[in-house]
Formats: sequence, C-alpha cells, structure tokens
Amino acid sequence: DVQLQASGGGLVQAGGSLRLSCTVSGITFGDFTIGWFRQAPGKEREGILCFSTEGSSTYAADSVRGRFTISSDSAKNTVYLQMNNLKPEDTAEYYCAADSRSVWKYCSVMHYLSTMNYWGKGTLVTVSS
Repeated sequence: DVQLQASGGGLVQAGGSLRLSCTVSGITFGDFTIGWFRQAPGKEREGILCFSTEGSSTYAADSVRGRFTISSDSAKNTVYLQMNNLKPEDTAEYYCAADSRSVWKYCSVMHYLSTMNYWGKGTLVTVSS
C-alpha cells in the first residue's frame, strides 16, 4: 500500500526559506519517480520539481528554478523540497506524488503532465509580503 505524507508547511515572510518533507512508504525509491506539485486558490495544479532515479533525471519548473531544490534520503524514505527566496506567488497547497509508469522515467514530462498515480495530502505554504 503506497502512502505519501507531505509536511512542513507554514507561514513565512517573503525572502524566507522553508523545507517541506514527504515521507513515503510502500515503495522502493529507485522504482518510482517522485514529484512535487502545488495548487494555488483558483489556479490549476502545477508540477514544480521532479526526481527520477531510474532515468537519472530531474526537472524544475521555470517558476521555481534557482530557488527550489529537491533531494531525498532513501534511508529515511523521505523526499525534501527546499524552498529559498520565497515570494507571495509561491503561496499554495503543496503535494508530493509518486509514479512508477514508464511515462515518468524522464522528468521532463512534468512540463506538460500533472498526474501521478499516488498522492499524499497537501501541506499549506503561505508567503506574506
């Protein structure tokens, strides 16, 4: 049974940093691609960061590139989203997700695909100006 749980959200001032965690169970890290998505009120879900061990592939959306990074600790079954230089427009519910389908072998697919098989509950990030 695959389960994901995002945590670490909160209120932060613009220019600040925050690290989100995604605890994963029921999967082998190397067999799944992990993605971070976000959805702001009234907007479509946006894929922002992706990590694929199988394809040795990563992806960062233009909106977060240079500010957000994804990393993992397989010993802890945890994937991290480090967010630096936060902006008010980064305010959103953040989700982690996982998928083992071949379509997600290379993370560049996140540019046009925002669905994965397994999702965790989101964690809210609010950035004040």
